[in-house]
Amino acid sequence: MKKVLYCFLIFPIFLSAQINESDTLSVKASLSLTGFYQGGNVETLIFRAKTDLSFKPWRNWVFKNQNSYVFQEFGKVKADEDMLSLNFLYLNPERKIYPFVLAFVSTNFRREIDLRSLFGAGATIQILSKKDNWLKLSVSSEYEQTRFSKTDFNYSEYDGNESINTLRGTIWINGKYHVFKKKIILNHEIYFQPSLEQSNNFRWQADVNLEFPIWKYLNFKINYRHTFESIVIESQKQEDRFLTFGFTIKSY
Repeated sequence: MKKVLYCFLIFPIFLSAQINESDTLSVKASLSLTGFYQGGNVETLIFRAKTDLSFKPWRNWVFKNQNSYVFQEFGKVKADEDMLSLNFLYLNPERKIYPFVLAFVSTNFRREIDLRSLFGAGATIQILSKKDNWLKLSVSSEYEQTRFSKTDFNYSEYDGNESINTLRGTIWINGKYHVFKKKIILNHEIYFQPSLEQSNNFRWQADVNLEFPIWKYLNFKINYRHTFESIVIESQKQEDRFLTFGFTIKSY
């Protein structure tokens, strides 16, 4: 197992890239696995997995599911264990403007979030819609419940609450572009998610990828992810940054 995880670090695998729900294919799926193990004086274990699935359950409808899992252990002490499930149901996503409903469920060991659930609805407009280049803007509103394992926060007004519930609004900007004669592929998933009830309660995330085609089904990939959450447990940092390198194996 340790050798396998070490290989995942040296040769990380990403099956497919960002899935576009407006594509005409009936079923699209992807899987990514990365890992790292270091023994000796300091024992370190990191494992990451992600799945993406998109299919048409009924005519004119598309369901998209994204699941991710992260586990980190340093010196045989668990440092992180996060699970996230994103679920979307789109109606007529091939149109210029189309509606969707969404449901998210997540946990975050590092931020001491026992459970976060979010349910809502919104609409997407396709600003650019071509085979190799597309850009979408989405707006949605959600009801969110977050249950923490501690009750001391960086904002004292939330102290003593095991759960923070709120209505949110979200602006999403997603896109993918082939540039420099298709020698580079740029794609991004960016969102800003403020509370509609609490002005100091908001979060945002920027996930940006650069891919360099090696051959038809294989790209070299650089990923940068930057996250910010305004309300955190006391003494925790609000921001996280991740920079990873790997390969993309495309199934289509």
